Amino acid sequence: TEEGKLYLFVAIDRTSKFAYAELQTQSDRTVATAFLCSLIKATPYKIHTILTDNGVQFCHPPRYRNGPTAKYITHMFDLCCREHGIEHRMTKVNHPWTNGQVERMNRTIKEATVKRYHYSSHDELKAHMQTFLMAYNFARRLKTLKGLTPFEYVCKIWSEDPDRFIINPHHHTVGLNT
Repeated sequence: TEEGKLYLFVAIDRTSKFAYAELQTQSDRTVATAFLCSLIKATPYKIHTILTDNGVQFCHPPRYRNGPTAKYITHMFDLCCREHGIEHRMTKVNHPWTNGQVERMNRTIKEATVKRYHYSSHDELKAHMQTFLMAYNFARRLKTLKGLTPFEYVCKIWSEDPDRFIINPHHHTVGLNT
């Protein structure tokens, strides 16, 4: 935007294709951990595994992971995962296609927003991205889900196996993610 650069954090459920994203002014471990906490609150089901790249916002650099103090240093993001019972996996270094669904969603969001429109402020871009995500999650019928929207698919899974959920998705209040 005219105000400067923003960082895009994206999460997508591999099964339902339900997407969650935030734009941030920084990209560090506290922002990544806050994003994870927001994601946990935004999903009506329990997250059991998360796959991230090897960025410093998600894990320590290799010298800390493999050195003599490795067993004593736990990354802030990993602490949040452990607190919520989430297994944290990382992609192979320099292999972004390992996490292809997120990479494709990044591209889809950028094509729908910054590559198509000019924004004078961060708030304009954030509002447009949230509108796009609402339309994607609640109105876009996906071929991979046999014509269902991501939200409809989540509701279908809830009706088949409600034990996997924290809250009934029909009662889950969805709003702008700020």
